[in-house]
Amino acid sequence: MAKPVAKPVAKPVAKRVVLAYSGGLDTSVAVRWLGQELGVEVVALAVDVGQGGDFEAIRRRALDAGAVESVVVDAKVEMAEQFVIPAIAANARYEGKYPLVSALSRPVIVRHLVAEARRHGADGVAHGCTGKGNDQIRFEVGTRSLAPDLAILAPARSWGMTRADCIDYAARHGIPVEATREKLYSIDENLWGRAIECGQIEDPWAAPPEDAFALTRPVAAVAGEVVVGFESGVPVSLDGRRLDMVQLVGELNAKVGSYGWGRIDMVENRRVGIKSRETYECPAALALVMAHGDLEDLTLERDLAHDKARLELRWAELVYEGMWFSPLKEALDAFFASSQQHVTGEVRLSLHPGADGGPGSCFVSARRSPVSLYDHGLATYDASDTFNHTDAEGFVRLWGQGVATWAARQGVVSGRSGAGRAPVR
Repeated sequence: MAKPVAKPVAKPVAKRVVLAYSGGLDTSVAVRWLGQELGVEVVALAVDVGQGGDFEAIRRRALDAGAVESVVVDAKVEMAEQFVIPAIAANARYEGKYPLVSALSRPVIVRHLVAEARRHGADGVAHGCTGKGNDQIRFEVGTRSLAPDLAILAPARSWGMTRADCIDYAARHGIPVEATREKLYSIDENLWGRAIECGQIEDPWAAPPEDAFALTRPVAAVAGEVVVGFESGVPVSLDGRRLDMVQLVGELNAKVGSYGWGRIDMVENRRVGIKSRETYECPAALALVMAHGDLEDLTLERDLAHDKARLELRWAELVYEGMWFSPLKEALDAFFASSQQHVTGEVRLSLHPGADGGPGSCFVSARRSPVSLYDHGLATYDASDTFNHTDAEGFVRLWGQGVATWAARQGVVSGRSGAGRAPVR
């Protein structure tokens, strides 16, 4: 197979850019490529959104690759409080599965890209995304929402190198990266979970390599449980211990993940029109969304709950598609915030190990709330029943009045009684 031909290098549209720098393969190559091929000054910005790692080493790696300056920003609390909490309020899962692990972190990074561009007198920003992915949309639409005057450079869309070519490029220029030809899958991580792709994962028939997982390795041998406390829709405690969001998510990742629960293996519809096989592990995210949704079942009025469920899908789509700073998403945030006023209580999650060291399970086994809409007297069938059964006759008759009228009219038109009428074909 012929090697891809590099595209002609265009004249740079910016003299100095702030690059969203992860310390990984693509962005490390991008630092040197932008400087050597385009003559652009690069300020590398690494944003800590809970991915872990040695950020001092990451900062030095950017300088070694050719950055004129390297900046690290700790944004874990910002991500947890301003991005994860709204996602929980929205029970956000794109296509009913993916809790927006990477999608939530991108607007956090965009905020700081723009701020650092202003601080360093840059006339542009840059990212290491390819033309096939969703992240290019999130970075670029987000940047244009906050700073439409800034130029945007995307070297990975221009250099014509495959992932293997980038590995060779890094080796030739002495740029230390963790990716190898034997381990080609790519991992994006933050406090909300891990996204794993590339390499053998691109084959939807192949099982993901076990060594790609870190949060969901089944080690727990006995059943357990954890009680999550919520106040106005916000998780605030585990087993009665009050924790900040960063601590709570971290502890829940460890607890639930030890049962091997929290993996997602899906074929996902990207915004660019490509179906992509994606693998995620996000035990805390899935557990919190499940617990929160269950508490809403207890505390939200029926019509509010039904319409909220419909809007949740739209919210997840907007965030997935890079529209965090859009007016529609902002309006939906206001709706969800209003809906959370009485979502207060506790949810018990039961945890069970799997058979033969395989994945275990996590499910809601109990819930309670001081503002619960569940009324035992109305719900029970025993002697404490307070429901007035005679009220039901008139209600049911009026509820069905429309279809009863229609059925009677149909019988007149067809000359037949409604009973046993043959279906219209």
